[in-house]
Amino acid sequence: MPTVEERLARTEAAIASLRERNEALAQENRWLKDQIFGRSSEKRVAPVVGNQPYLFNEAEALGETTAEERVQVPSHSRAKRGRKPIKDTLPRVEIVHDLADDQKVCPHDGTPLVKVGEEASEQTDYAPATLRVLRHIRYKYGCPCCKGFMKTAAKPEQILPKSNATPSLLAQVTTAKYVDGMPLYRQQAQFARLGLELPRATMANWIVKLGTVSVIPIINLLNEQMLDGPLIHCDETRVQVLKSDRAPTAEHWMWVRAGGLPGKNILLFDYDPSRGADVVRRLFAGYDGILVSDGHGPYDKVAAEFGLVHGGCLVHARRYFDRARKKMPEAPERAAAALDFFTRLYRIEKQLKARDPTPTPEEWLAVRREKSKPVMDAFKAWLDDIAPRLPPQGALGEAVNYTLGQWKKLTVFLDNPIVPLDNNRAENAIRPFVVGRKAWLFCHAQ
Repeated sequence: MPTVEERLARTEAAIASLRERNEALAQENRWLKDQIFGRSSEKRVAPVVGNQPYLFNEAEALGETTAEERVQVPSHSRAKRGRKPIKDTLPRVEIVHDLADDQKVCPHDGTPLVKVGEEASEQTDYAPATLRVLRHIRYKYGCPCCKGFMKTAAKPEQILPKSNATPSLLAQVTTAKYVDGMPLYRQQAQFARLGLELPRATMANWIVKLGTVSVIPIINLLNEQMLDGPLIHCDETRVQVLKSDRAPTAEHWMWVRAGGLPGKNILLFDYDPSRGADVVRRLFAGYDGILVSDGHGPYDKVAAEFGLVHGGCLVHARRYFDRARKKMPEAPERAAAALDFFTRLYRIEKQLKARDPTPTPEEWLAVRREKSKPVMDAFKAWLDDIAPRLPPQGALGEAVNYTLGQWKKLTVFLDNPIVPLDNNRAENAIRPFVVGRKAWLFCHAQ
């Protein structure tokens, strides 16, 4: 039978565990409320100086600056404010405004006025979309002697045979749906305003035929070129699919890869009901370059199997600390301290990108080792110091443990100049799909 001391120790341990769980649930509750009612941006807001927050007096509070608060600011160049000029690549239509003939005389002595110059201003004009019908006329020729031979001019090749849609119309429907997130029923309404009755069922059949037949050779070619490139970003997002082999409520996934040879940006999307390592093996079969991804486990497994250089994503790690900052509004200092390390790293990259001319890969790598590596070393020391003192279930403990678990991948950019700090290229590529997903609601597996 346990002694009183043993029962007391068990009770104290249970109370401590419940306290940790209660704090974790409280943090999760604050996070969910912030997701619903708070700012969605991950940008940090500068703290308010003084005891009185600005509240609704932003202009007045910012304007109350005394003479004693003046500081010396070093000279610097400032970007010119005002409206940006209209790009020269857009076509120009000149509209001349001239004086009437009876106004081209001097009111003082009646001398005819002469042109001494001109004033020009530009406006951006929008020409609404127009529809037209291309009428193909094929001449026929016959032999006047034998009366038995006849020949007709060849019909141009069509992407969809026996369809009345031109390549430009097919491109518009597909781009509007998958790039702009415009459902077909909305496109149907837009075409109706232009005078064309185009049922969405017809557009859906066009898209299915394009995706299952017409563009397959192009996709295969792009896939080969991507696998020949030095670096590939990869990410995945959920999509609800009906009439598949799995239950309608089961999770299905849309995968995106971004890569290609230098100067050629290739984006490829792949649907799969699984999120496992088999999908990663299929997508990266025959590849021997650099993979950049988030912390999803199958990427680690396949990268080790294929011998790939595997880069991580600092943005994902930063997101954990930003979430911790929002979950712990009463004590955000430690989370803010971690966010400062990320700010310093991205400031270095921003300065490199702003250089003219663009630094060579060797110069880029030298700057990273000179400036970024000390920041990463200090960050690692900070993580190792704080990790043992944090409950693993807490928001900050989760952020610290995730970052330490991903550390090897997060430091790959220090040894390879073409590896970015994050996986934003894939995330930005998949964002239009996520926007469209809100309108599509679900898909059908073919």
